[in-house]
This record gives sequence, structure tokens and C-alpha cells, in this order.
Amino acid sequence: MDLLLTGVFLFFVFLIGLLPFRLLYLFSDFGQYFLRSVMGYRRKVILSNLRSCFPNLSEKELDDILRKVYKNLADVLAEGIKGFSMLPRTVKKRHFITNPEIIEPWLAQGKSVIALPAHFNNFEWGSMSPGLFTKHPIIAFYKPLSNKYINHFLKWSRAKFGTTLASIYETYQVFETNANTPSVYIMAADQSPARPEKSYWITFLGRETAFLHGPEKYARMYNYPVVYVDVQRVKRGYYTVKAIMLADDPASLPEGEVTRRYAKKLEETILIDPGNWLWSHKRWKLSL
Repeated sequence: MDLLLTGVFLFFVFLIGLLPFRLLYLFSDFGQYFLRSVMGYRRKVILSNLRSCFPNLSEKELDDILRKVYKNLADVLAEGIKGFSMLPRTVKKRHFITNPEIIEPWLAQGKSVIALPAHFNNFEWGSMSPGLFTKHPIIAFYKPLSNKYINHFLKWSRAKFGTTLASIYETYQVFETNANTPSVYIMAADQSPARPEKSYWITFLGRETAFLHGPEKYARMYNYPVVYVDVQRVKRGYYTVKAIMLADDPASLPEGEVTRRYAKKLEETILIDPGNWLWSHKRWKLSL
């Protein structure tokens, strides 16, 4: 079964890879309609999240955000598959990091940097573009796929751009192994944690929200500076990526402060344009 699913997956990778971007977005428009109006993909989850975070919005205002959520989701899915066949120069042009120099002084001193992105706008290209803007190792943590063939393909494809994918289940070993190698660690930090007792609980979008403890744990353990990764859509298929310093000396801060700063910056980003965040995940499934 894994081989069959891999064959289907690679067929779509090949097919979408052939599409010019103009046709890719026609495909995405159909995908948006299918997800929203035919499948109703996680519609209850999305609306529940939006209503809880924005209780004062009218139904029309919620519906406007809902449409944008599905449009963004369809674009990210299409662009993510397209990314497997994109050339480095295309990635560099369409997912442009505006200020890579912000982390260079730390790396030049022999100190690694932890970069915290979010599921906002196109997060799929976020493991591809960094290696095109710095000569230092890029290590992106991810949850391995159950299909070993697709998982191997994913790791191979990202390696083409200078990124090493590392399992989230081997985080400690990866940090230990690379302790003497200045690297950029990419750790998506806005997923729902598995264990409430090990989480940082922060008021986020008006709700008590559990945040992963891992990013701050390793930032404090090694005293690595932490940057927030802000991804903005300039126009369809084009993004700017800006690194914003959250903490240059994490070990000196009160415990939980790095995570609070991340949550605050992410909240500011979402409130400007809420339709571009991934509202379809069960972000508030944990309770205190």
C-alpha cells in the first residue's frame, strides 16, 4: 500500500511540477472550492476556532475570513507540491529572506540560532529558502511520515536546498551532536503540544493556550539567540521572509519569557490578517 500511495504522490508531484504558476493557481482555485464547498474540510474546527477568538465578529465577517482561510490553505498545498520541482533561483525569488544578515554575527561567533516560524502564509517553502541565503547548516525539525518512501523523498528534496530534516523525536541528540557547529535550527512553534503539564500556558488570541516547551528549552540550555520568522505574502506566489529578534540572551530571561514573546509576535501577525493562519488545526484541544 505504501508503494501505491508513493506512486500516486509522485505522479501528482510530477504533474503539478509541469504546471506554470498561472495554471497552478487555477488548480488551487478549484482546490479551494472543493475543500470549502464539497468536502467542508474541517469547517467546524475552523469556525469554532474563529468564533472563540473573535466573538464580536458578525457572521458575514467570519464568512469572509473563512473564505480566505480556504484560499490560503489551497495555495499552500499547491505551492508545497510545486516546491518539489522548483529550481533554487525560483525559490530564492519567491520566498525572499529580506534580512539574513541579522543572524550572521552570531553564526560568525560560532553560536547557533533558533528560528521560530509559524503556520502563517506559505510555511512549506520555509525549509527550502534558508539554505539559499546562508552558507551555514540549516536543520529543520519535522515529524517523520509513516510512509518511509515519501519520507525519504521529502528528506532528499529538502537536502537539495541545503536543509537537513531532523526528526522531532531526536531533538536532544541533534542539538548535542551539532553543539560545536554553528547552525540555524528551524522549529515550528505554534502546534498544539501533546502534554499540557510540560507546556507553557499563555493568553493568546484571548484564550489560555498551551505552547510547546521545546524551543525555549533548547534556547535556554545552549543560550542560543531566538528569532521569529515573519512570512508575508506580497502577491500570489511571492513572499517576503523577515527574521525578528526575540531574545539574544535567552538564559538571562525568566522562564517562559521567550515563549511569551513568540506568542505575542504571532498574535500581532495573525490579527493583521487572520485568514492566512492555519485555523484548521485543533490548536485548543488541551485544557489546564
